[in-house]
Amino acid sequence: MPKVTRRDFLKIGGSILAFSIVGRSALASDDFSGNPDRLGMLSDITRCIGCRRCEGACNKANDLGTPKTSFEDPSVFEEKRKPYVADNQSYTAINRYNVDGNTVYRKVQCMHCDEPACASACPVAALKKSKDGPVTWNQDVCIGCRYCMVACPYYVPAFEYSSAFDPKIQKCFMCYDNRIKKGVMPACAEACPVEAITFGKKSDLMKEAKLRIWNNPDKYIDHVYGEEEVGGTGWLYISNVEFSKLGFPEGIGTTAFPKLTKDFLSMVNLTLVSWPALLGGFYLATHKSEEKDENAIHQISDIKKTDIENEKVKIIEVEKLR
Repeated sequence: MPKVTRRDFLKIGGSILAFSIVGRSALASDDFSGNPDRLGMLSDITRCIGCRRCEGACNKANDLGTPKTSFEDPSVFEEKRKPYVADNQSYTAINRYNVDGNTVYRKVQCMHCDEPACASACPVAALKKSKDGPVTWNQDVCIGCRYCMVACPYYVPAFEYSSAFDPKIQKCFMCYDNRIKKGVMPACAEACPVEAITFGKKSDLMKEAKLRIWNNPDKYIDHVYGEEEVGGTGWLYISNVEFSKLGFPEGIGTTAFPKLTKDFLSMVNLTLVSWPALLGGFYLATHKSEEKDENAIHQISDIKKTDIENEKVKIIEVEKLR
């Protein structure tokens, strides 16, 4: 084993510390805003009838298995569901709300943020904001750290535990690989019978959303959710009731989360990279010391063996003289 001096160890440790700080800070400050023609979705809450056909279409398009509960069973509305595949066998979920005596339905799924916190938090870039808009996931790169789950302001990514050897991050990918790339709109938008979901360029969807609000001021509140929230999202909503009454998170602000968390994320990487390196260095130093002790013992043992052999030779010579 090559000799590692204390000076060499400190040099190596210092280099690793510096790299981890500089490298992670640069990654955390990347701009994920995408191009002006990025794609998105618009959900019109005033049109949704709670039929759950979007859930069924998502299940079929993404081959998510047989549902535990029929997509036509209204009993699921008794609780507020998250878009977790393990529970719903779908990347989306429809929830029912009673607001001032009126029944309102809201579709829940990944918001496909313009500057996604999940992608910024991922230390191996398994989650990325694609040029076309959807936030995608590369299962071949993912290490299962689950930082994306903690970073997401909407608590969307879920970790699928059914297989200990092939765990997966589950969330809506806007049918990017299996439909959008092939020129087909996402399954949920195609399946909606009342056009509550619209697919297109985000810039066009923003115009459509504001046009509906301006033309029907008594029908909609004057707010396009996702225009500014956490720096903007790829999934937009318009509604006839306040979004806070429909389970949307409050107090998340209008600043993209990666801009708020880049310093913290750099320290996360520091922990992941530096501690193993430092502990490895301690092991090398300790192991080297043990090797020296073992070598010294062997040398003493060899000396004793030589002395014994010499004494034996002397005794034999004395016997001959007698």
